[in-house]
Amino acid sequence: MVFDFAIGEGLCESNIATGIPSVLKPHTVKHHASIDVSEIPELITKLESYQGDELTRIAVRLLLLTFVRTAELRGARWDEINFSAREWVIPAERMKMRKAHTVPLSKQAVQLLHDARNIAIRPSPLVFPQRNKLEKPMSENTVLGALYRMGFHGRATGHGFRSLASTTLNTARFPSDAIEIQLAHTESNSSRSAYNHADWIFERRFMMQAWADFLDAAHDLPKAQADLRKAAKNIPDE
Repeated sequence: MVFDFAIGEGLCESNIATGIPSVLKPHTVKHHASIDVSEIPELITKLESYQGDELTRIAVRLLLLTFVRTAELRGARWDEINFSAREWVIPAERMKMRKAHTVPLSKQAVQLLHDARNIAIRPSPLVFPQRNKLEKPMSENTVLGALYRMGFHGRATGHGFRSLASTTLNTARFPSDAIEIQLAHTESNSSRSAYNHADWIFERRFMMQAWADFLDAAHDLPKAQADLRKAAKNIPDE
């Protein structure tokens, strides 16, 4: 393309890059490793018995409960958390799509945040700071390292929790729009996006609590899945 432009501008006479596209290998998309729904009981069991740093365990569990991106969790600040409203509002500058994102917090997520605050040795503006540098977020490899130590090397990543939640909630038949908004995905249809200003916040609050309850009950996976499907059918009117 550069040489085609140069030819058009009279800067050169031929395109010496002709043929290169045919020999270059196309980019292969590599998805983040994600466990199957059937492996959730194993994950929960190993999280409950995790012997590493307690703040790391809380981070992994909160990531599973909220399925935000790992970077969004690592950078979480206390002033973003509204405990009374049970909401976490991630500002636009920290979001991949540069749009503020509201994460409804289940009762279980709120309890984890209280636990994180209670074990802090020294105050920090960050929910998950580095141990010796309280102004900096925990390492990007902290969650991944914890999953590796729990036996999920090559099987799971923090980002893979997003796929796990999406698959499970879609299978249970929660509204796809609510799931996509909760994942902070942008609307691919620009015309639809222009007219769809609903944030599905009521449905998302109900869905996120149902997801947290499902994870708590996942040791009996068939029953937990049945209860999740039942919840999807019975989203109450706002």
